Amino acid sequence: MTKAVVLGGGFAGVLVARVLSGHVDEVTVVEGGRYPVGPGPRPGLPQAYHSHVLVTAGAEALETLLPGTLDALLDRGAHRRGLPEGALILSADGWFRRHETGAFLVSCSRWLMDHVVRQRALTGGAVSVRDGTRVLGLAGDAARITGVVVAGEDGAGETLHADLVVDATGRRSRAGRWLAALGAAGVEEEVVDPGLAYSTRIYRAPADLTAGIPAIMLHPRPENGLPGYGATLLPVEDGRWIVTLTGTRAATPPADEQGFTECAHALRSPVVAELLAAAEPLGGVRPYRATANRRRYYERGPRPEGFLVVGDALTAVNPVYSHGMSVALLSAVRLDLELARHGAGPAVLPALQAAVAEVASASWRMATEQDRVRPGTQALASAAAHRMRARMSRAVLTSPPLMTRLFRSQTLVPVPSPATAADPSLPRGPSVADRPPLGTDEAVAQFPGLAEWWFSGRRSHPSTGEESRDD
Repeated sequence: MTKAVVLGGGFAGVLVARVLSGHVDEVTVVEGGRYPVGPGPRPGLPQAYHSHVLVTAGAEALETLLPGTLDALLDRGAHRRGLPEGALILSADGWFRRHETGAFLVSCSRWLMDHVVRQRALTGGAVSVRDGTRVLGLAGDAARITGVVVAGEDGAGETLHADLVVDATGRRSRAGRWLAALGAAGVEEEVVDPGLAYSTRIYRAPADLTAGIPAIMLHPRPENGLPGYGATLLPVEDGRWIVTLTGTRAATPPADEQGFTECAHALRSPVVAELLAAAEPLGGVRPYRATANRRRYYERGPRPEGFLVVGDALTAVNPVYSHGMSVALLSAVRLDLELARHGAGPAVLPALQAAVAEVASASWRMATEQDRVRPGTQALASAAAHRMRARMSRAVLTSPPLMTRLFRSQTLVPVPSPATAADPSLPRGPSVADRPPLGTDEAVAQFPGLAEWWFSGRRSHPSTGEESRDD
């Protein structure tokens, strides 16, 4: 009988457990906390209070692994928004015009996402859960992992013997220490820290704005050499919005209620501040600062057989890119394929580690290429690279094909490089370079539900007819 133990019962852990249940005889999930009965806070997941979305590739992977789950989420109040068809987006260079690209996001609270996925992944009894159980270390030696040492709430130690052990304990994984204690080689780690910080507050939406409001994203733009603030407003279940303000160490979003409101009014566009003035705050402001990109190269060098690292324990990117859950899903799909090809013997896990690391590489490259050039980071691009990036950012606002390529890439959908033959699936369209940049009023007018409210006089500072250009 082949046994597997998954360390960590979060999003990545339950997905991997579901996959393993199709290839081994027995799967046990070791979870330090206890699952709530319904959607609700879970110990060890402080970032759950902040914005979480599935992007296109992740949503498609979810349907591959757990068919029908996307509809189940939407039935429970999650929202699907096209990018930028269903999103009001102000980039550093101006407002995007609405355009169908095939890219989208799915937004809901992290609690609802975890609850629905967990219910479906653990249904059927193929996976057992040991909750309220701490991991103390690994069993085995530098050549072969044979299980895991755990302790229950009474503190008594116990060894769970297993043929396969998977670490899905997230950013705070201690796998490197566990392996070192067995005499295994150290793990190379790379960190790219842009100093990003964010603060989040949840609101009850006004009754006339609960349906059809676009996702709203205001990107920061440095002014006079100083970084600016950014913001996202995403609709979630139960008629609520989750609003996040972002900044860097030089411009940290406030964590107090008055400061949060004042910061919203200091944004480049008044859209978010006006919406918040019409909404009802639900609870206080929650800050989050652990946003560094962190990559642990478990696929390099000799590793013990029978051990695999997945999810944020392997590659954790800046949460602003909203890739974490989607990479976990894509990794689980890849793991399922590799296990079907090669079997689930302990000896194949080092090769599987390389495959899982490859899945996460696209997200890592995208995040670190951006974050290495943020103000305050160690490695700054050359002036020529900055100019090229600025030209591309302006061009994407006026070119539907470039817009499509951008949003598909950002949502982890593979797109051909510009040097390769054009992808016939990418929509074509004429450049709109001859159109003037949009102002706030014009950008809002693209979304009828929001526009009706915006121009009705129900907001705190009704339009005067003169549109701010934000460009």
